[in-house]
Amino acid sequence: MSKHIVILSGSPRKKGNTEQLVAAFKAGAESAGKTVTVFQTAHMDIAACTGCEYCITHPGGCALKDDMGEIIGALHRADVIVWASPVYYFSFTAQLKRAIDRMYPLINEASKQAALLLTCAEEDTDTAAGAFAIYERILNYYEWENAGTIIASGVEHMGDIAGHHALVKAQKLGREI
Repeated sequence: MSKHIVILSGSPRKKGNTEQLVAAFKAGAESAGKTVTVFQTAHMDIAACTGCEYCITHPGGCALKDDMGEIIGALHRADVIVWASPVYYFSFTAQLKRAIDRMYPLINEASKQAALLLTCAEEDTDTAAGAFAIYERILNYYEWENAGTIIASGVEHMGDIAGHHALVKAQKLGREI
């Protein structure tokens, strides 16, 4: 049976570097027969979590009625969850973080894999340490397996990622995940 992969991409730039990294990963995964669904969270109506705990009293549900309902449904069916984001102030974009904050209904989902795809203007990958730390903490919390992380550093302007070695790595990770 084919793996189902859900990618949550938080880049507000259409056709930007993060979107191209996601496309490389997706191409690799689809070439290996996997099903891939991509959600562009920056272009969706996703409200901030209110902490109401509806998702605890109504397992898998959420009191907020917005685009996150469709995402949560897809995440429940997913074998692999991929987060993709440019690094903004040492972490994910706010648009991706809103979606991550709303993933609490997955608290009892076991046996998932996750991957992280990041783009970063700086060459120094330590700039992404905050994003990596959050990613690792969440995986530990959910007890999910880290399937891989990729960072395309030094890609500040639109199109800088063209020919970057991270594209090849992303495609390979998509095939092998």
